[in-house]
Amino acid sequence: MTRRPILSLIVIIVFTAALPAQPKPEPPRPAHDDGDDFAHEMLAKRIDEQALFHRVEDLAEVDKVRYPGPPPRHNPNPTAQGAGNPVVITAYTFIPRKRPASAKLPLLVFAHGGVHGNFDTTYVHELRELLTQGYAVIAPEYRGSSGFGKEFWQLIDYGGREVDDCFAGKQWMVENHDEIDAQRVGILGWSHGGLITLMNLFQHPNDFKVGYAAVPVSDLVARMGYKDDGYRKLFSAPYHIGKTADEDVNEYRRRSPAWNAEKLQTPLLIHTTTNDEDVNVLEVEHLIKSLKAEGKQFEHKVYQNAPGGHQFNRIDTKLAKESRAEAYRFLAKYLDPPFPVK
Repeated sequence: MTRRPILSLIVIIVFTAALPAQPKPEPPRPAHDDGDDFAHEMLAKRIDEQALFHRVEDLAEVDKVRYPGPPPRHNPNPTAQGAGNPVVITAYTFIPRKRPASAKLPLLVFAHGGVHGNFDTTYVHELRELLTQGYAVIAPEYRGSSGFGKEFWQLIDYGGREVDDCFAGKQWMVENHDEIDAQRVGILGWSHGGLITLMNLFQHPNDFKVGYAAVPVSDLVARMGYKDDGYRKLFSAPYHIGKTADEDVNEYRRRSPAWNAEKLQTPLLIHTTTNDEDVNVLEVEHLIKSLKAEGKQFEHKVYQNAPGGHQFNRIDTKLAKESRAEAYRFLAKYLDPPFPVK
């Protein structure tokens, strides 16, 4: 690539990072054809990262940390030196500046959404709202997140070891921050982050006090049926699941919250809307029906044609803010933040 396109890219990204963040749709990410795609993503990520830090520095002490997650699920050269080493995960940590002098803080694990997404400035409004309530937050860039190069991108394990990466972030935060109360830890996420939230609650019922899953991906078997072939190939790629849903339906069920509902033991709130253009409401309806069939206690709300569709409660409407406030009140019942939403 010549120098002129790179300079143009930098100008565009810097200008974009300065604009107010808006939640963006989560379309399937196409397979990358060359190194330029990954170089562009890494550059954009570094710039957005600085914008994120700047926009919350008045509320939080911000850090960028690294910790080990499980080894890769697939290893093309299992006999190579260090082949079984853990995957190193990057995460952002946020400790609220305003906090009681002696009391410990509740912690929220914030799982970002998107196939090959990342934690960026589109989450800044929700993040600021949580910090204002007095929550410490860790936002893991679990395996497969974009902006960290090709090798990390191809470690994607949707509904698999990415769930472990987020749990390892919770463990790291508790072990390294004495000001956090290990008994007051919750997890939340939208879309793909909602799936990670649910799977963490199912797999670690004694480690989380509460969870909030908004428009969560809930049934990968159904999802593979109504998405297009390009989306399906992100999952059946040889470095990922490696098979389609019809070739290994049980593997897709294993990664789907709706097929694991019997494991829920933790207080949970689910929000969704009937006009979601990304996560079809039928997925979340399957999850709700499965939880009810198992006799589980949980709360849920299905909005009717909420403006914004998939982004309905992450945009800047009155309804969105009321929906988020409802979620914050639910979390506060179990996590007791110092400055809860009224």
